[in-house]
Amino acid sequence: MAKKKSKELSPAMRQYLDAKAQVPDAILLFRMGDFYELFFEDAEIAAPLMEIALTSRDKGSENPIPMCGVPHHAFNTYVAKLLGAGRKVAICEQMEDPAKAKGIVKREIVRVVSPGVLLDIDSLDASSNNYLASVIYGIEGIGLAYLDASTGVFRACKADDFAQLRIELARIEPRELVYPEKLAGKLEKLDTLVPATALRTVEDSLFDIAASREILAPYADCSNLGLEVTRAAGGLVGYLAQLQRTVELQLEPLELYEVKNFLVLDETAVSDLELFRTISDGAKRGSLLGLLDRTSTAMGARLLKRWIAYPLVDKGGIERRLDAVEELYEQSILKAELAERLKKLYDVERLATRVVTRQANPRELYSLAASMEELARLPELLAQCKSAEILDVSRSICEMPPPLAEAYAFMKDTAPPASREGGIFKPEYNADLKVLLDLTRGGKEWLLSYEATLREETTVSSLKVKFNRVFGYFIEVSRAKLQHVPEHFIRKQTMVNAERYFTPELKEHEEKVLNAQDKAYALEEALFTDLLDRVAKHRNEILAAAAAVARLDVFASMSQIARDQGYCRPEVNDSDVLSLKDSRHPVVEKILGAGRFVPNDILLDGQDNQLLIITGPNMAGKSTVMRQVALTAIMAQMGSFVPAAAASIGLVDRVFTRVGATDSLARGLSTFMVEMKEAAEIMKRASRRSLVILDELGRGTSTYDGLSIAWAMAEYLHDFLRARVMFATHYHELTQLSQYKKRVRNLNIAVKEFNDEVLFLHKLVDGATNRSYGVQVARLAGVPRPVIDRAKEILASLEEGGGDIHIQRPRLSKRKQANTSNQPDLFAAAGTTAKVKPELEALGNKVKNLSLDTLTPLEALNLLYELKKDIS
Repeated sequence: MAKKKSKELSPAMRQYLDAKAQVPDAILLFRMGDFYELFFEDAEIAAPLMEIALTSRDKGSENPIPMCGVPHHAFNTYVAKLLGAGRKVAICEQMEDPAKAKGIVKREIVRVVSPGVLLDIDSLDASSNNYLASVIYGIEGIGLAYLDASTGVFRACKADDFAQLRIELARIEPRELVYPEKLAGKLEKLDTLVPATALRTVEDSLFDIAASREILAPYADCSNLGLEVTRAAGGLVGYLAQLQRTVELQLEPLELYEVKNFLVLDETAVSDLELFRTISDGAKRGSLLGLLDRTSTAMGARLLKRWIAYPLVDKGGIERRLDAVEELYEQSILKAELAERLKKLYDVERLATRVVTRQANPRELYSLAASMEELARLPELLAQCKSAEILDVSRSICEMPPPLAEAYAFMKDTAPPASREGGIFKPEYNADLKVLLDLTRGGKEWLLSYEATLREETTVSSLKVKFNRVFGYFIEVSRAKLQHVPEHFIRKQTMVNAERYFTPELKEHEEKVLNAQDKAYALEEALFTDLLDRVAKHRNEILAAAAAVARLDVFASMSQIARDQGYCRPEVNDSDVLSLKDSRHPVVEKILGAGRFVPNDILLDGQDNQLLIITGPNMAGKSTVMRQVALTAIMAQMGSFVPAAAASIGLVDRVFTRVGATDSLARGLSTFMVEMKEAAEIMKRASRRSLVILDELGRGTSTYDGLSIAWAMAEYLHDFLRARVMFATHYHELTQLSQYKKRVRNLNIAVKEFNDEVLFLHKLVDGATNRSYGVQVARLAGVPRPVIDRAKEILASLEEGGGDIHIQRPRLSKRKQANTSNQPDLFAAAGTTAKVKPELEALGNKVKNLSLDTLTPLEALNLLYELKKDIS
């Protein structure tokens, strides 16, 4: 749609275009009275995203202007929709009162909001950080920095290569990622790596080293950061400053960390182990995070997620956390009281940031004050604790800052969501406010006093001072007493039985009352702004207390799940032994219910049990067993108790997984290529301290190709990498490795067979198996009976080495022609091929032909009676 020429536009439209020119890449919300209006292309783009009607301005003209708008009081809802679509949004506010403005109202862009820079609490996921990240590639490697503008968290690290960058991005899951224009197209398909992340190129100058050092000065000593980390962090803060504009930046000191100081979990492990969401539907429920999250506060929920993503590799740090969990585990009464106290806390971290950025409303400030009041009582509750972590928490909780004590004492607990609405403070907070509030209620005390004075002066005891909406305040005297009316009374209205008057004093009071509401609103807003400024000066101590309480909340959460699920405290050491007694999968156990999960013992070490080859049928639990070992190691090193009767964990530096069959068509990778890339990463990066989970390696290609690759990789893991490995496979030939590789051990998932039926025992036992029971599993999955029968025939032929399965029927051995099932005959003597009696054969055929999938309980009962009769 063609734009109008500038000279044809109204002053407001020209003002709009001037503002839009400042933020060409953002959707501009232009404040006009009680609405935020959008025009031209912004309206056409935003209307469907915000799900509102697109209309037009100057409809009768040749070129009407597309437009749409949203109410100012609900604009956060619509901004969230735009951000969810990956858009940046610029907020252009009226900077003066329209009623007092001379000419067009002055307007300015006060801030720009993007998916990674969002401060509105209602629009944020309370349990997750909202990260804005930046990345730059240079001569010293890759610099990565990220921050959460809503909490002030600010972290950075150096990645040695792109693979390490992928790992960090998978763990932090940024909402928005910025990088310099010169790197556009050079960072290996970041859009496929972080598909839910808004990617933006920004001007190269933001990453200039001199500019970066200057802007980072309040947050870090750049001499310790390195070149690329400095540029990444500086560019990130520069970008944030561009967006915030008039809002003062509030970030914590930059935390520089090294990837090697944490257990490494790449994007494949995060997904395969379902740490944060399930593979099937992407839900938190059913993930490790969903299971462990018993936190009572938003701060605790965010910290728990970070601890899962970044387990420790420092034994001392792990033990400190375990001590804290154990103390709360043993003191159930204390933990219960603690949980009740923590439930009363609001999101202190995000509320503090809104206060410091002057975006907090009265209701939010009161919530912060109430939370800090509750926080201040926690040290007394924790006084008897002895673990170092809990003692540190107690020391980190400050006394109530005086301005917050004021807020808690004098703000109303029903404080409104907007400071201009009044009703923020109790009258006794300020003497002038008390007078104004009294006046807004009509100045009842003054009126009673004035009425008493007039009665005394006039000797008219029936004189009354009244008010109505039409005439305002007046003095009413009955006709019988008119002779006592003084001369300074001014007649206002004549009634049948009385006269109404006013006096200069009463008129002055009336004017005060009429103006008192506006004055009270203005005074309350000024008092609130002053209080906000004073509270903001205590941000650091408030955030320190919030961080401490987050740790306490996580410890309480982990102790609760440990007690509820019967977890044990793991022994964490520097050995290469990973030993679990009665190990369970934490999530599967929870879903199945108490007592239904079959536990297993696991031993991995560098001596005799370095590489476990696990065979057995599908659906028997091979994958579950391997994943539970990986999850147990992660839980132990994040400081949690683990699902086992006893556990000894030799520190793990990295968990690798190669599980399932997936492709990545967006990256141009087939299923087998994804499989090989993941396997190659393991072969290149695994160490003796790594834990490697391999499930069906090599199944994405032909049998001989896949077997060869799997065999060679198993040997490489055994001979050169010496990592602790669990390798589930249907290549039964791999079990031969144990014959000449001393650290290979064969295990299998036990099953029971009965007349073409298999019962999965889910128990891991010594030894190998040479059967996978795929046909039986296909039948359990509901594959039609004719397909199952045909599969049995083909399987029988192939196992005997005969036939060509591409013709109508494969050649079958004589025995197979007599009995096409490859399963043992229930009615034949063990180890024989003797012909059975006709009556027994008929009985056996009757059982074999049953359709168990469709048999009702009543039919089954009747059938048992028939079989008993036949046998008799």
